[in-house]
Amino acid sequence: MTLKTLKQTPLTGWHELHGGRMVDFAGWYMPVQYTSIMDEHRAVRIGVGLFDISHMARLLVDGPGAGAWLQSLVPNDVSRLVDGKALYSALCREDGGILDDLVILRLAADRYLVVVNAATHEKDVRWFEKHLPSSGVTLTEKSIDWAMIAVQGPKALQALAPWLPDLASMAFYTGREADILGAKSIVSRSGYTGEDGFELCVPAGAAVEIWERLISRGAHPCGLGSRDTLRLEAGLLLYGQDMDETTTPLEVGLGWTVKLEKGEFIGRAVLVKQKAEGAPRTLVGIEMAEPGIPRHGCEVVVDGRKVGVVTSGTRGPTLGKDIGLAFIESAAAQSDLKIVIHGTPRRAKIVKKPFYRRPT
Repeated sequence: MTLKTLKQTPLTGWHELHGGRMVDFAGWYMPVQYTSIMDEHRAVRIGVGLFDISHMARLLVDGPGAGAWLQSLVPNDVSRLVDGKALYSALCREDGGILDDLVILRLAADRYLVVVNAATHEKDVRWFEKHLPSSGVTLTEKSIDWAMIAVQGPKALQALAPWLPDLASMAFYTGREADILGAKSIVSRSGYTGEDGFELCVPAGAAVEIWERLISRGAHPCGLGSRDTLRLEAGLLLYGQDMDETTTPLEVGLGWTVKLEKGEFIGRAVLVKQKAEGAPRTLVGIEMAEPGIPRHGCEVVVDGRKVGVVTSGTRGPTLGKDIGLAFIESAAAQSDLKIVIHGTPRRAKIVKKPFYRRPT
């Protein structure tokens, strides 16, 4: 498969015309950067950055049984959602392994928007279809019809205010249908950068105009490279690296999304047992005490014995520190760790996540 035969978003042509360095990301032809990851990272931290996230899948779930069906699929409590409220959750197998992480937004009493990852899109849809009831719930794919744009940073509200002047009153993790340049869209106050921001689902045909108008208001086009460094500084997990089907929500620090008291859901029995007995492994934040970037796959050792592995790591551009996430034995979480980088064990310490919090 060549790059040009990969899936393309409604903004692909714009990215190519404006210097986007295009790569294969989960089968999509996506920009990893335009200028530099450092510049784009900084633009989001101090101003406003713009990301094409149309590779993520958008699914509509409708019908009188929609809420109850979603409630049975995920560990978080969908029943607590009111119109316009969203939640984050894992999607688990029967053994508690994480199939994906996703966001569910309740648009109306019997209507939900579900956003899932690009790499797991087809797997997720098969899982949903396997568990779809014979009546009462309709699952509709909207990924081709809509583009998705993330507007992130302390000036995100300022960039969108001329179109949506009431956004200032929107709470985090809420969303609603809205009109943007005459296009029926969905806007939510959410993101994956650790900054204030919004995510827009817009008709595919309106994406380029909306994108360019946001740039005219000072938004800086950003690629997937800076999205990764931003999310890691904020301690946010990446599916396929920091969690997968071999890990449970309790093992990767997502216990706050597991509502065992809500009743039955797929994977509950295993999570009840793990909650009672304690997870044997845990995902921790690490900061290097010696020079070296802890990359994905680096071994974590204590007294020369391997106790885990780095799942994500980078030089934090905002922090000026080498940071990462590591999946280790729970008993080793209080130990003096070393990360093996290019064959050399280097000292590291466990630190509280997130590594970065935006100024209040």
